[in-house]
Order: sequence, then structure tokens, then C-alpha cells
Amino acid sequence: MVRRIRELNPNATDGQSTLFDTYRFHAFFTTVDPGTLDTVAADATHRKHAIIEQVNADLKNSALAHLPSGHFGANSAWLVAAVMAYNLTRAAGVIASGTFAKARTATIRAKLVNIPARIASSARRICLHLPEAWPWQKAWEKLFAAVHSPPQRA
Repeated sequence: MVRRIRELNPNATDGQSTLFDTYRFHAFFTTVDPGTLDTVAADATHRKHAIIEQVNADLKNSALAHLPSGHFGANSAWLVAAVMAYNLTRAAGVIASGTFAKARTATIRAKLVNIPARIASSARRICLHLPEAWPWQKAWEKLFAAVHSPPQRA
């Protein structure tokens, strides 16, 4: 199946339209019987399966922005580090639940990892002072309790 999408020129200025319409074409293959799914339903099903595109975009906006370098070893190290960081950040978002369960990793890093807390110590104990009325406090506390739960006594 081939879907034709009209190309919208975001760079066109006011008063100057394109000389002729241009289109992008997106092809995909399916093995579903045409009696089961018509063209529109097959296209809708295909669009739902495009999760990997969101993952790629998320990775390109984070650690994969450093690629490519001129060295194979450096590229390999960045890729491994990027995938580990992505998986850990997504796991943290799922543990925090709520809107973070489906949030992009940049959102999770900005709201749960880079926290505006003040570190204080007293009697050899470290204490984090979170800001008052911080909107993501419950999600952060849920994540913190899951990752750093108190030791179990025997």
C-alpha cells in the first residue's frame, strides 16, 4: 500500500505560495487479507505500530545526538550508553506512573531526575529538602521509594 501525503512547506512566507503541490509517498507492506482489513483500516493499524519511530526520535534528541564520530569504538560506546540510559529512564517513568509512564525521556529527566532539591545532612544522615508545592513530588517519591526502599529488618 502507498499513502500519498501532501507536502506542507513550513518555510513558505506569507503571500508566496508554492508553484505546484508536492507530495510525499509512504509505502508499507501487509499480509492481511483485503477482506479482513480495507485500505483505511490497514493504514490505521500500520500507524499504531510505528512506536519504534518515537523511540528513534527520542534517542536522537538525547545521547545519539553525539553520533557519528570518526571512531567506531566511540560510536559503539555512545550507542550502548544511549540505550542503557533510555531503558533506565523509561523504567523510571513507568515506576513513577501517571503521565510519566508514556512521557518522553527528556520530560522524565527534566521533571524527575534534575530535581530542585537542597541536600542537608544531620547526625550522619542525608536529607533532601524538596520545594514546597512541587507538582511532581508524589511521582518522585514513588520512584524514590521503589528504587531506594529502606532495608528490610530480619
